[in-house]
Amino acid sequence: MLSYIIRGEKSLKGSVKISGSKNATLPILATAILNPNEIKFYNVPNIEDIKVTIKILRYLGCKVIQKNNCVIINSKNINKTEIPVDMMCKCRSTVILVGAMLARFKKVTFSNPGGCNIGKRPIDMHIKAFERMGVKINRDGDRIICNANKIKASKINLDFPSVGATENCILASVFSAGITHICNSAKEPEIVDLIRCLNKMGAKIYGAGTSTITIFGVKKLHRIEYTIMPDRIETGTFLCAGIITKSSIEIDSTNPQDLFDMLIKIKEMGCKVWIKPRTIFIKPPKNIKSVNIFTKPYPGFPTDMQPIIGSVLTKANGNSKIKENIFERRFDYCNELKKMKANIVVNKNTATIKGNSNITGTRVRCTDLRAGAALVIAGLGAKGTTVVTNIEHILRGYENLDKKLASLGANIIIKR
Repeated sequence: MLSYIIRGEKSLKGSVKISGSKNATLPILATAILNPNEIKFYNVPNIEDIKVTIKILRYLGCKVIQKNNCVIINSKNINKTEIPVDMMCKCRSTVILVGAMLARFKKVTFSNPGGCNIGKRPIDMHIKAFERMGVKINRDGDRIICNANKIKASKINLDFPSVGATENCILASVFSAGITHICNSAKEPEIVDLIRCLNKMGAKIYGAGTSTITIFGVKKLHRIEYTIMPDRIETGTFLCAGIITKSSIEIDSTNPQDLFDMLIKIKEMGCKVWIKPRTIFIKPPKNIKSVNIFTKPYPGFPTDMQPIIGSVLTKANGNSKIKENIFERRFDYCNELKKMKANIVVNKNTATIKGNSNITGTRVRCTDLRAGAALVIAGLGAKGTTVVTNIEHILRGYENLDKKLASLGANIIIKR
């Protein structure tokens, strides 16, 4: 088991470059299944979830070359249509491969995906949408067997603006005959990036960033090179690192427009923020102000940032409230922060954080990806030494987090 050892209360300074987006890369890698030409993707983060997806693509028959942050995929010789259970369970995003497999081969067998234990994350909406497209679904134990004579164009009404379900619907309908409408679709920038990538290949998809996405089916896609968008959650994580250590830092190679709601909250906390097209410079206040957070689908405050900013609010003046409206187990990190003497009361989907906590380093455990990032941020602002264990969760979603923090002046190392 790997751990981070962090000696806190160190000032940070300098600039950090943001990696490619985990949540954009995973569905974009799936587009290679649709396109039996050689595709080059740039700005791909070297993280565990990407490695799992590449392993599956190779298992299915794709030729994949990975060099630094470039991934080259040729799916011409895919010869399998079943994704093994032991691969599906490695991360949540593996389910996004299903839509692409259905679009190209009209069949796929898979199982429920894995991922962080942050609450109920059923794939019912995915299955319901596939059935609307003419896919017959059968279950054999843990295996979900999907078959279709053709993928039908249809109108799909999502019960909730699910990112994963929206992505799967888009991928599955690229070659459908006719026009597909996805209503109540997710609006996240990562979906906009997926649609931008597909349209560059020759797809005809409209409505990116809105609640209705329209897909005109095409017969084939062509070869492209594509650069993945920067990771907005990593950007937010480093902004929080600056705030909790009261350090002025520069975030480079990011898209500030993708963090609008978060930047508003940061300013409410008393931070000064300067924005350029690809850069954010932050100057935190001496005394952080308390704020209230309500997580919502984009463009609201992202649930993935909630635990991370929750750590910062333990150092704010006054009481803050966080209402989590997406995942019911997102507050599991609070029990770990309490070990660090944070004053937090959780009542159902609301956490009250009493600020000015004299948080102190101790041994804490990652329970999921973003909870792990929250504990690292807390460790940066804590007195003494914090040992964050089970950091395999963090390695799933952050590229070189310890090295990037160390480059800013943080005292953080990995213990194996």
